[in-house]
Amino acid sequence: MDYSLSFRVNEKIYVRDPEGTELGKQMVKSAIDLIYQLGFEAFTFKKLAVLMNTTEATIYRYFENKHRLLLYILNWYWSYMEYLVVFQLQPISDPKAKLDRLVALLTDALPESAGQSDYNKMYLHHIVISESSKAYLVKDVKEINSNEVFKPYKDLCARISELISAQNPSYAFPHSFSSTLVETAHSQLFFTMHLPRLTDAATEDKAGYVVEFLKDLVRKVLA
Repeated sequence: MDYSLSFRVNEKIYVRDPEGTELGKQMVKSAIDLIYQLGFEAFTFKKLAVLMNTTEATIYRYFENKHRLLLYILNWYWSYMEYLVVFQLQPISDPKAKLDRLVALLTDALPESAGQSDYNKMYLHHIVISESSKAYLVKDVKEINSNEVFKPYKDLCARISELISAQNPSYAFPHSFSSTLVETAHSQLFFTMHLPRLTDAATEDKAGYVVEFLKDLVRKVLA
């Protein structure tokens, strides 16, 4: 069964909602492709305009700057991840099995079959691994946060903290551990690809190594 996923992104992020026009949708799709190819530092609105055969001014009608565009992409991803956590963990009753499945979701490439979208989900997954910390490791993070633009990420971590508490109700730090799991999944995947001596990965199955590492971490922390 095919179905389409649509998530409402915080209106404070954009000037004009890209979901409201075909040009806007293509803009986000092309931005994902280009950020994956170039990296966020080398990505510019000028390069995006050339790729789309449009003008920089057109892109600025949708986004104030490239950081806001990255926030938009990440907001969509975090909403999608929360959907996957709810959808895929709902049939599982055992708390430990739920956390095992969660770890797999945090490390595996996004499933192409889970709803239809025009975004390249493999590219999106790599962008999150490599670039997501740049959304909040900025000087004006408090001002940005005041507009609740990190809410989808916080909502995802809140769901993960509920899973943690379900397995060990006496564990005192479920929220801290939830964000630690997410960030560790991303940093370890990045390290296995680019800085392997910062890991203990001994095989080509990089995602598999990170899954086993995180499962071991969860077991020992929540024992």
